[in-house]
Amino acid sequence: MSADASHPSETNSADPFAVFRPKRGRYVAIGLMVAVVVIFTFVGLFVESTPSHDFAMPDRLFFASIGWVLALVFWRYAVIRAVPSREGLVVRNLFTTRTVTWPQIVAIQFEHGMPWPTMELNDTDTLSVMAIQRSDGKRSLQECARLAALAKGLGEAHEPLG
Repeated sequence: MSADASHPSETNSADPFAVFRPKRGRYVAIGLMVAVVVIFTFVGLFVESTPSHDFAMPDRLFFASIGWVLALVFWRYAVIRAVPSREGLVVRNLFTTRTVTWPQIVAIQFEHGMPWPTMELNDTDTLSVMAIQRSDGKRSLQECARLAALAKGLGEAHEPLG
């Protein structure tokens, strides 16, 4: 896969501001997205009528549309990401997108058994970062450490000079 040249931070893994994305989960979601579209569309278009039920065109289209709706959910999973900048972090999870500033992040937890890190925010809310997934193995620990370093380095309140 080629990276978009307009986003150089996505190509350099040594860049602390590189976009956080799951690897394994993304590939699985893309594969499932293609599979459900092909299977549900094929079955929807070519299912034969039986003596007990006549599959009319609306039935076929409805069945095919189920595959497209499932594909939409898998697509949304495939585009999960967290985009860091000097100002903060934009977290796009499965159903929500939220922007937080670095000073809002109080702590990051990624204990054994957790599928993804959870950030504790200064308003007593928590925010999961699904872009870093335990299923990616050692990479997930490295990415969580990078996120924690960004939060620590950019999140501490700085006294105004002068």
